[in-house]
Amino acid sequence: MGLFDIFRKKTAANHEAPTEETTTSTTDETTVTTDAKTSETETATTPVDTSNETVPPLAEAEAEAEAEAEAEAEAEAEAEAEAEAEAEAEAEAEAEAEAEAEAEAEAEAEAEAEAEAEAEVVTEQEIYTQGLTKTRTGFAAKFNQFLANFRSVDENFFEELEETLVGADVGFDMAIKISDDLREEVKLANAKRPEDVKQVIIKKMVDMYEADGVNEDATMHFNANGTTVILFVGVNGVGKTTTIGKLATKYQQQGKSVLLAAADTFRAGATKQLQEWGERAHVPVVAGKEKADPASVVYEAVAKARDEHYDILFVDTAGRLQNNVNLMQELEKMKRIIQREIPDAPHEVLLVLDATTGQNALQQAKLFKDSSDVTGIVLTKMDGTAKGGIVFAIRNEMQLPVKWIGFGEKAQDLREFKPEEFIYGLFKDLIA
Repeated sequence: MGLFDIFRKKTAANHEAPTEETTTSTTDETTVTTDAKTSETETATTPVDTSNETVPPLAEAEAEAEAEAEAEAEAEAEAEAEAEAEAEAEAEAEAEAEAEAEAEAEAEAEAEAEAEAEAEVVTEQEIYTQGLTKTRTGFAAKFNQFLANFRSVDENFFEELEETLVGADVGFDMAIKISDDLREEVKLANAKRPEDVKQVIIKKMVDMYEADGVNEDATMHFNANGTTVILFVGVNGVGKTTTIGKLATKYQQQGKSVLLAAADTFRAGATKQLQEWGERAHVPVVAGKEKADPASVVYEAVAKARDEHYDILFVDTAGRLQNNVNLMQELEKMKRIIQREIPDAPHEVLLVLDATTGQNALQQAKLFKDSSDVTGIVLTKMDGTAKGGIVFAIRNEMQLPVKWIGFGEKAQDLREFKPEEFIYGLFKDLIA
């Protein structure tokens, strides 16, 4: 099932205690009888009897003391045993409660993660749909106006179609190809009315876009064995520094250690702007003095990133016209320094383009690709233009993947480019 069929379906769907022991001691009584003695000096002849007396002996006192001590010791031992048993019971209860709490927390976290994942899918589609409002309404208005001007499908129809598509910034080559292919299909289908070919035109654009991207790699490439170096190039005013700040925020929030290099030492305020983004994202910035050699800033940043094991180094470069030989040579010098310190770097060279410039952006892409080994495109300011057709031209004529697309000023408004969401957001009002 192709993208077009998927979008048609999507459009339809929207609408216990121890015992105490007692020790008993028995006291023996001894009766002592004193014999009468006759004193030689006494004159009395009657013997003297002494009465019997009971005297508590020392042994009895000691036995009682020992018994009391034993009883106290047993009581203390029992109390300690009870306390230990209670403590163990409490510890077990606490452990069970903690285990239950952890299990509940894990379950809640999983549920939240699933909910967030589901919400992210919906949110991504909404972001694209909202961000492409101007492009979608502008393209639909041009397309519908074009169809309203014709009562029949003739040669004038196809010539006007080419102009309409070029005006929508899909690119001259793609406009000619669509028009030529459509001529044949209209003949085969024997279509007579413009409305009959409306869906054929949209389907043709979707199919061509899908075919052009078969071998496209829109993923970001990272160094598995050290610092990933990503170089940003482009003319002044396209949003390079802002894009770097947004990406730094995004990757820092993902737990990556990020370092920024302010190699744009010529534009007034460029370093300060990058430092402000660094402070906002809690990311350090390597900067030189104003008008300093950009290559020296790059060398210092690469050495720091490598030696301190940063995950990602983003390098901001001065805005340069693609036909300025000196600035392009400076860019090559920076790349040589990076490669000397980290042999397989830079891992990405991202060309930042302003979507509002339409076909000018396409010309920039062609020249930068030839001179700086561009690996991907960052398309900014998509929310403020009706010229989103430039994505078709870049894919069709450049074979360069769009890797990021910007729909606003906030960090979260910079999104990974998703072709299906883009196509649906662009044509949703035209697909029947």
